[in-house]
Amino acid sequence: ARVPDFESARRVEAAVYALEPGLPSVSLETSGRVTRLPLERTARNQALWRTAQRLGGELGLALEEGSVGGGSDGNTTSQFTATLDGLGAVGDGAHALHEHVLIDAMPRRAALLALLLLSPLAE
Repeated sequence: ARVPDFESARRVEAAVYALEPGLPSVSLETSGRVTRLPLERTARNQALWRTAQRLGGELGLALEEGSVGGGSDGNTTSQFTATLDGLGAVGDGAHALHEHVLIDAMPRRAALLALLLLSPLAE
């Protein structure tokens, strides 16, 4: 789902189902629904993000929050537990011919993940 929150997903669904054909000779049938909810900025996720920022700072990483379209397993896990997404390799060009990772960034990224796993999350 490329919407920021659950309510927006439901509004998009309602708008699609409200569509009417513009010509008398045209029929319109709609089906389906949003099945992958967005990864929302919940209080739990924000607390985990603050922890990641703090730990990243200790490693000399300047972490920036971002949001991208698309989906991941984080969309689902976020409904049940604190979730961060996009913690994989640093690079550019995902799924493109110029896709690459920055190997020199991997040790600090791995250290951040280890610290996150060891750090208690105050909820």
